Amino acid sequence: MEPIYLLTDYKGQFSCKASAVPYRSGMDIALLKSCFDEAGYTLRPLAVPDLDFRTMDFADQCVLCTDAEDPDCLYKSYLEDIYLALQLQQAVLIPPYKCIRAHHNKVFMELLRDLSRQESIKNIRSRHFGALEELIARKDAFIGAHIVKGAAGAKSRYVRLGRDWDELLAQAAAVSRSPNVGHELWDFGRRVKHKGYVRDSRFRRKFVVQNFVPGLRNDWRVMVYGDRYYVLYRETRDKDFRASGSGKFMFTEEIPAGLLDFAAGVFESFDVPQISIDVGYDGEQFYLFEFQFILFGTRAMELSPFYFTRADNGWVRVQAASVLEEEYVRSVLGYLKQRWKAKQQEGVRC
Repeated sequence: MEPIYLLTDYKGQFSCKASAVPYRSGMDIALLKSCFDEAGYTLRPLAVPDLDFRTMDFADQCVLCTDAEDPDCLYKSYLEDIYLALQLQQAVLIPPYKCIRAHHNKVFMELLRDLSRQESIKNIRSRHFGALEELIARKDAFIGAHIVKGAAGAKSRYVRLGRDWDELLAQAAAVSRSPNVGHELWDFGRRVKHKGYVRDSRFRRKFVVQNFVPGLRNDWRVMVYGDRYYVLYRETRDKDFRASGSGKFMFTEEIPAGLLDFAAGVFESFDVPQISIDVGYDGEQFYLFEFQFILFGTRAMELSPFYFTRADNGWVRVQAASVLEEEYVRSVLGYLKQRWKAKQQEGVRC
């Protein structure tokens, strides 16, 4: 049996776990290894800097990836270099590189939405910008209320509502400001010295603008590990449209009809072992607000007293507590078995 590689960061950690001890120390790697061993697989933890692409070949090898949400995405940028190199070697990345790229990067997340063949997720329409000036040049396209989202950030920190053009512009300026006093002074000098010179933008943090869905009092966080669905009701903040970070949540069996089918359609369309999605429902339509494939909060799954799964007669609720590492391993192995089966049917080695 070929090994499964698990990449650890500079802290020696892998992924995240809400209940981790010590705080923010990630998943229990020893428990992950035990779960893989029990299933007949060898897990090999490997520190990212120890990858030597001159002597090591990861072609067709399964590599479990971690990620980072550090300020300015500095360490994340390094990890993405490594993952792109692994992809070029044709390693089997979990999750795939495109999904890692979309993490902590709402611009690329929205590009994945646009590229998706899942039409049900396209009632949210986003425009992407790399500088504020690009938005200003398209002012006429933005009438009424819109949501502005900075590319990075958690718990809706850089998610703002612009009720009209002036407020939209102000919010977009706030999330896209890219201060650098030294460069700005030097660039001002260029303008003085060179007639007709156009100064560099001072608002170059990428962002998206998307349609606003009014009147919602909550959203639904759905976390999927293989065939198990964990659902969390999240109420919006006081006098605010955002549910993320409100702290107002509960587990309930009373969920909108069709929510699980919608979530399953999203999950299956991306072909990944795990996903976390934020879904709005206005009584008529479901709206996929955001989705993550890696390093998403695990609190909902760890605290949930039950999960939903498909049965012959539809969706059923299973009353049981879950262990993150066990569910992670189970979903990864299920994903790999499906992949291997498909490749064998094609007559190609996975």
